[in-house]
Amino acid sequence: MSLRAATHRVRPVVSLQEFFKDSVALAMQKQGVAADDHTAYYVVNLLTLFARHEALYERSKTGPGLQPLALLLAEAAEAPDRDSCNAALRRVGDTSLFVAGFLGDGFARKLVDIDYYIDMGGAAYGRLSASVRGVQGRAFSAVFAELAEKFRDFVDVLTEIRASGTAALDVLRLYEVWLKTGSRRAAQQLREQGIEPNTTLNAATRH
Repeated sequence: MSLRAATHRVRPVVSLQEFFKDSVALAMQKQGVAADDHTAYYVVNLLTLFARHEALYERSKTGPGLQPLALLLAEAAEAPDRDSCNAALRRVGDTSLFVAGFLGDGFARKLVDIDYYIDMGGAAYGRLSASVRGVQGRAFSAVFAELAEKFRDFVDVLTEIRASGTAALDVLRLYEVWLKTGSRRAAQQLREQGIEPNTTLNAATRH
């Protein structure tokens, strides 16, 4: 599909969040995945967050990279309090879902299989759901429970978005370039994909 044909299929939106809201809804429909609106909205926010490279990757001496899930689980086990434990579990779930859904093609060349991320992510969300139940964050308990139960389904949803004519991975890369540099070229390419860059957000982020 040409870029011109692809852009005609995309309704112009005013933000990356709205772009992913439409993409998630369409992918869920295509994959036959039913979920509570709050759960779908959580996935939309996750995709919007990880559009920024630094939100997904950890900085190290050798450069940015994904923090191993085993280390995150160790952080959860050794956490001094419930909030720290929950934050580590949430990081495991969120990272696993994004990586398995958006970067799954890369597993063919790695020792770690996609099922590892699916198992770890689903288990983390399950533990998180039980942990926040009955505390201040209990409103998220049902969301995390549904993500745990339907983790593989949501991986398929993200994979559908990645494979769609909207070229979601290209949008993520373009958005990050524009967010960091204010590139006019990146802004124009985002508009061609149906996204109107938010200049206020860009200025605030770069400062």
